[in-house]
Amino acid sequence: MNKKQRAAQMIGLLRNEYPDVRCALTYQKPHELLIATRLSAQCTDKRVNMVTPALFERFPTIDAFAEAEVPEIEEYIKSCGLYHTKANDISLMCKELRDRFGGVVPDTIEELTTLPGVGRKTANLMVGDLYGKPAIVCDTHVIRITNLIGLTDTKDAGKVEKELAALIPPEEGILMCHRLVWHGRLVCIARRPQCASCCLSGICKNVKK
Repeated sequence: MNKKQRAAQMIGLLRNEYPDVRCALTYQKPHELLIATRLSAQCTDKRVNMVTPALFERFPTIDAFAEAEVPEIEEYIKSCGLYHTKANDISLMCKELRDRFGGVVPDTIEELTTLPGVGRKTANLMVGDLYGKPAIVCDTHVIRITNLIGLTDTKDAGKVEKELAALIPPEEGILMCHRLVWHGRLVCIARRPQCASCCLSGICKNVKK
């Protein structure tokens, strides 16, 4: 079985296991997903979802974030960790959205990655989830599981993105990544993988018998 065949099998197995998958972050507006994703760095989505309702109620628009004092943003996001850096990035990115993009979240990776605190992982999530464009979000679960299966052979997110882009049909990328995230949280857990109940055990090169 070559890598493309293995990738196709993985996509089918994950689709059967998680048919109604979606992004784990809760949001109502495009800029809210951008901010929630920035908060999720080195923090769980569960914690972010606990923090953002009050944050988005206090600052309901891009303009509100852009005009906010950074210390006030910090007060709402302290439990997400790295809150000084994250609050500053949120403030600056919203100023950029207001001043350079007319209050609209850009729909290209090239434009998104010019925003403070936005890397390719976040940019791919935006273009995939918000705009339905081909995207591969290389978070820790995607990198770890595709390495275990044998589709990728590096921990470098940029290289993993390129390797997967050569194997995955463009229309499957974003949903595949969401499914791998859920699978990594529920079954293929880093420190205690549940190989006996894993839908990917038949194609995994590192399955524990």
